[in-house]
Parts: sequence; C-alpha cells; structure tokens
Amino acid sequence: MTEDLSLLDLERQLLAAMYRIASVLNSSLEYQDSADKVLQILHDDCRLQCGLLTILDQDQQTLIIKAVHTPTPNMAVEQKRAHYKVGEGIIGEVLRQGSTMVVRNLGSDMRFADKLALYDYEKPFICVPLKDSRTHPIGALAAQPPILDDQYLTLLTKFMEMVANLVAQNVQLAFKVENTQKQLVDERDGLRRQVRNNYSFRNLVGHTKVMRQVFEQIRLVSRWDSTVLIRGESGTGKELVANAIHYNSPRANNPFVKLNCAALPDNLLESELFGHEKGAFTGAVKQRKGRFELADNGTIFLDEIGETSPAFQTKLLRVLQEKEFERVGGTSTISVNVRIVAATNRNLEEEVAKGDFREDLYYRLNVMPMYLPPLRERVQDIPELADHMIKKLSKAQQRKISLTDPAVRVMMGYHWPGNVREMENTLERASVLSEAGVIEPELITFSHMESTPAMHTPSSSYQAMPAQSTPKPATELPSVSKEQKFHDEREMVIDALERTGWVKAKAARLLNMTPRQIAYRIQIMNIEMKQI
Repeated sequence: MTEDLSLLDLERQLLAAMYRIASVLNSSLEYQDSADKVLQILHDDCRLQCGLLTILDQDQQTLIIKAVHTPTPNMAVEQKRAHYKVGEGIIGEVLRQGSTMVVRNLGSDMRFADKLALYDYEKPFICVPLKDSRTHPIGALAAQPPILDDQYLTLLTKFMEMVANLVAQNVQLAFKVENTQKQLVDERDGLRRQVRNNYSFRNLVGHTKVMRQVFEQIRLVSRWDSTVLIRGESGTGKELVANAIHYNSPRANNPFVKLNCAALPDNLLESELFGHEKGAFTGAVKQRKGRFELADNGTIFLDEIGETSPAFQTKLLRVLQEKEFERVGGTSTISVNVRIVAATNRNLEEEVAKGDFREDLYYRLNVMPMYLPPLRERVQDIPELADHMIKKLSKAQQRKISLTDPAVRVMMGYHWPGNVREMENTLERASVLSEAGVIEPELITFSHMESTPAMHTPSSSYQAMPAQSTPKPATELPSVSKEQKFHDEREMVIDALERTGWVKAKAARLLNMTPRQIAYRIQIMNIEMKQI
C-alpha cells in the first residue's frame, strides 16, 4: 500500500477486509484461533504488519499476549512469555487511558517498550483498545502501517477501531461461554459429589448380621462389571442398593439410567429401551435414543424385570449376551458398554418352572444375586432406620422432629408388609400430624394392608429368602377409624397403579388381586385413571 493509492481505493480494500474479518470471527468462539486469522488478514489485505492482540488478566492486572503475526520466527512470541503491566509502554498506556494512540515515528516515542523486537522504529504505530459492553478496556489491538500521510493513517486507525470492536465482542462471548461451561461443570461435579455422598456406604443403614452381609456384597460387586440381580419384597430398598452399586463403582461418573419394566407394555418397553428410528411407527416423528444407548459406559437399572413377557425377554437376552441391539425400525447394529443391574420381587425360579420367564435369561441375570431381607426379619434395625428417616424428615420440613421410645416400640411390634417404604410413609404421616414435632405412639398409624386378604402380598411365596415367624402386632397399637382405613387402602391402590404405569392388570398382580377386584376398588374409591 502506497500513498499513490487513492483513499477511495483504500476504503474499498478495507471494506472487503472487514467482511472477511467478520466472517472469521462469526465462525468460531475460539477467539485465539480467530485472532491469528484476523491478524493475517490485516497483514495480507491492509499491510498492517506485526499485528498484536493482548487481553487483560483481571486477577493479575496484566496484559497477556494472545496472538501475534510475526514475519519471522520469534522465540519470545512463540513461548508467549512477554506481557505488559497496565500503564507500561504504549500498549499498557492505551489500556490505562482506554483511548487510541497513534505514533507517527515509533523511534521518537520514549514510552515504547520493545519486548518482542518486531517493530520498525522508522514507521508509525497504531494501538487501539478493546472494550466490553460497559466501555471498560479489556485488551488492546496494535499493528504497524507503512509510512503514510495523516489522511491514510486516520482511515487505518478508524478501521482498526472497528476491527477491535468486533474482536472485543468475540472475546466477551467466548468468556461468557467459557464461564457458563465452567459453572455447568462445577454444578455437575457438585451434584455428582452430592449423589455419591447420598449413596455412600455410610448412608446404608442397618447393623444386623444379614444387613452387614448385604453391605459387604455391595462393596465387593461394586468393583466389577458383573450383572447383579437384586431380589426381595417390595419396599425393601432394591433401588437404593442399585444406586449404591453404581455410585461406588468405577462407572460412578458415567450415566445411571433407570427403567421400571412393569410401567410399560411390551411395544413401548422395546422402544424405551432400544430407541426407535423416525417413522418406525405412528407417532415416531424423529429418531430417539433408547435407555441402553443413553447408559453407554454407565449402568442401567431394570426394575421389576420379572414383569416382562417371554416375547420381550427374548429381545432383552441378546443385549445382555452381545451388548448389541437395533433401534425399532432400524437396521444398523448399535454396540454399548453397559453394566446391567436388575431387580424383582418375584420368585423367578417358580416363574421359570411355569414357563413365564425364560430360563436362559434367568441364568444370564443371576450372575451375582443379592437378597434383601424384609424388615420383619431385621427388627433390630428399626430404631436405627427410624433415626435416619427422622433426620431426613427434619431436614425436609426444616424443623426438629423427634421420635419417642414408646413409638419406636410400637413400630418394632408391627410386621411391616410394605417394608422400609411403608415405614417411611408411616413416619412422614406421623410427622405431619405432629404440630410440636414429637412423634408419640398415638400418631403411629399403619396402613393395615394385611387386614384385606385380597391386598396382602404374602412373603411365603418368596421362597428364595427364608421366612421367619411373623411377630404379632403390639397390643398398644392405636385403633384406626374406617375412614382412615379406606384412605390408606385407596393410597395403596393409587401407589400400585403409579408404579405399574396405570396398567390395571399389573397393579392387580402387584397387590395380589384379580383384575376384577382392582377394577371394583378403582370404581368405589373414585380413582381417576391416568393415560400414559
């Protein structure tokens, strides 16, 4: 570029260069890579040589060199060791004042700090500030033009100010995205620590011999990727154990995906687990990943695995054997690295004998079986469990809640057909009824699910776990009104329906009832059925 080039031609060149610069900055949020390309354009199209971008380090109050265009290799630049303090040299002074500086002859300005040994002392020097949305300086852009008269220098200076404005926006957006990502990472790591703490071994409550054996099993199986089958009655804490296995395993930082197999019919269950392709069936408006795909490199928890049909079990068997599957409506095979943890309250041996559960799937799942005892077989754990639950309730209700010894004795005299889940509900109900936060025996009211034969879930059929004699309810149990019994039974029916995805047949099976019996209760109890 020489002075015989007209101002109009220079303006046209600068306009074309500005378009290229804007395109570069819009294409990436990696502002350092973009800055290198911008400085290259300044050199090639505008003859603004030795372009330099510095960004302010707010903590150190130092201008850090982020990009330099060097015609020859420069070790100081390559190692990025040079920096400027605020007010140091022309670049530091531009940041301190927040205004542009143009030097006609660089060698004549004693403020120039030649830290990079790049610039020609006989030529001019232009340095413009980068400013944020509040017009605070956040950096500086500098370059050296050829020897020109004032009109050309003024035009190039305005051009560099516009470029600096675009670069500043790109830098701020990059900082904003970086800060957001850091906050998300910190929040994710915090949530992971919280979840791992919630499911650490110290949160598994129980001191009886049978529970200590369970905890030792959890500790051992967590180390490896073996398939685990958790067995026990409803409400014994199978999902809690599955969580503990995952969050104390090497896969703890990877996904933990859960699915209640009893909540969906076979056709939806297949789509939910394996995913589907767009157009695979009516309503499949886009491709969808299944739970197995989402759990890749992590753990998948298949609750109520005993409720699946033999037809679906055939499809599930392949995934367990090969760790491969196809989405519904798809042809490509998807491979996943997933650990399987399954749970059931059914006697799978009897189901296999009746032909309701595939024998090969049973053996594939039963690699590492774990049996959770019902609460009535570890009555000595009730005080410790109650204390743990009371602490959780106190935190949730933000008040001090206590449980008297007579109330604990009442709870120890009950045989808990609903196990730990029923105990949680009992204590929460008592805490709500206690204005002072002190739970006395008269506030301990039970569901009395066992009083209705049709709704009783017998443990005798669960032969995989040795049954013990069932303690009789304590004599000091308070009487319960008919209205309370009706309310509790209604809640039990609703809970069973919710757990089974509002499928009447599965809810009836869960409550050991016939479909006609549960349909009758839904009608007389005025339960509104939900469509899922």
